[in-house]
Amino acid sequence: MNIQRPDLPTVYAYTGGRAPQPDLPWLVFVHGALNDHCVWTYPARWFAHHGWNVLALDLPGHGRSPGPVLPDVEACATWLRRLLADQGIASASIVGHSMGSLIGLEAAALAAASSTAPRIDRLVMVGTSVPMPVSDALLATSATDPLKAIDMVVAFAHARLAGEPGNPGPGTWHQGASRQLSRRILERAAGVAGCEHNLFHHDFSLCNRYARGLEAADAVAAAGRTRSHLLLARRDRMTLPKAAAEVGRRLGAHTHLLDLPGHDLMQEDPEGLLRALREALG
Repeated sequence: MNIQRPDLPTVYAYTGGRAPQPDLPWLVFVHGALNDHCVWTYPARWFAHHGWNVLALDLPGHGRSPGPVLPDVEACATWLRRLLADQGIASASIVGHSMGSLIGLEAAALAAASSTAPRIDRLVMVGTSVPMPVSDALLATSATDPLKAIDMVVAFAHARLAGEPGNPGPGTWHQGASRQLSRRILERAAGVAGCEHNLFHHDFSLCNRYARGLEAADAVAAAGRTRSHLLLARRDRMTLPKAAAEVGRRLGAHTHLLDLPGHDLMQEDPEGLLRALREALG
């Protein structure tokens, strides 16, 4: 659905096939760099049909949400809190992947420091690390040759060249689907305001610059109002599980570790991801 906001750009959110209902808890999915809501289709639909109001957002300048893009993680978190407040949402749980996990963490820290709604009840950081550095080579390539940079990320984001025989999407080519999604979002965002070079470079620069993640984790833990979980992949080569250990310790988070997938957990192990999310949010 399109969320209309007076004097502000429209925001697109996938609701999992069900319109929001009164008195149900809210669950917000936040995608990662050069992604959009569609990476959450499977879990969003499940939760929408099992007692939750779901918003799988397209961040500004991504997918179906118009720009301009926002300059940093802090601005994205402030935008997210205002969006929820404008919808009259008093409390919500946030699931964020990669860049989206940093936005969720920062939004939870903002909520922890505020006496006003919305409150963040649960935070699930998927495929995360704090900090989240990006190599100079990838940033430089993304500025000058974003299609080559997409291929680099696709290669690193998947643990396997092909799905297992029991993959719920027989015939699915994970790498090809991931490449096409990134290319489509890059093309759709061509010329969007706020990008120095392109959306790929913008998003990965945003992850690379975010420096207050551990401070945010301390604030969330000190407030004691948010139950935190890390959902990590043992074979993740982009955000190594060990690189999330400190933020998990500071949050007092429960860690769920999946054996099969790489960084693209939603695509490579959708059933494992859903089981872990049900445990975290149950």
